[in-house]
Amino acid sequence: MTDLLLPRYLDEIARLDLARTATPAQIPPAFLLAREGRYSVHYIPFEHVNTRARLVVVGIAPGLVQWKNAMAEAQRQLAAGASQEALLRAARLSGAFSGAIRPNFVALLDAIGMQRWLGIASCATLFGVDAGLVHFVDDRNYSGSPGMAKVPFLRAQVLRYFAQEAAQLPDALYIPMGASVAEGLDWLASEGVIRRERILHGLPHPSGANAERVAYFLGRKTRETLSAKTNADQLDAARDRLLAQMVGLVQT
Repeated sequence: MTDLLLPRYLDEIARLDLARTATPAQIPPAFLLAREGRYSVHYIPFEHVNTRARLVVVGIAPGLVQWKNAMAEAQRQLAAGASQEALLRAARLSGAFSGAIRPNFVALLDAIGMQRWLGIASCATLFGVDAGLVHFVDDRNYSGSPGMAKVPFLRAQVLRYFAQEAAQLPDALYIPMGASVAEGLDWLASEGVIRRERILHGLPHPSGANAERVAYFLGRKTRETLSAKTNADQLDAARDRLLAQMVGLVQT
């Protein structure tokens, strides 16, 4: 594991004026880690890795929103005199699947039997007393297109940062939130960073924009009532595959 980057940014975080950072272009240059063409990577205090986690949720978030949330929490922790480890832990958890997206996410995980594999009553407790079982990776600062595996610069960033985290979680299960993330995880498996059989493909993204697919996956909506944009056969196949995969994991 490489040394933490946080110490070199503590002063910049303390004097950061988030009210004056309304667009990505207004992120202070001091936080720039790398740039190539139209892609740039900025420091965010997401270095905490929950090495006890059994489940890793990998998503793509609006970079600026996530960055500002994390920086605001880091500033609160600095003002309270928190340790660096406490600061990093709080900053990483500050926006993890908050709001309306959380109930859908919990229902989807419970529907495939994740709670049984984890040995808990419901995945709802992953956001409370059982938070130690899950690790959120939500720090990619782009929309997912083009896929991260297709752009050399993005591949390099994933190998430099995400691969370092994955090395500390060799036995965890990985849930990709979206098709581009799934593609990226498959590429990481081909690179030997994670094991392919530990990736759980096919869970619908729990966002409100995906409400119909989530409802059908959970059995809350029938095939006959679906709109033309929802592929019921694809969702049925994904559900059956995930259920079988989780049964196999529970039995091993």
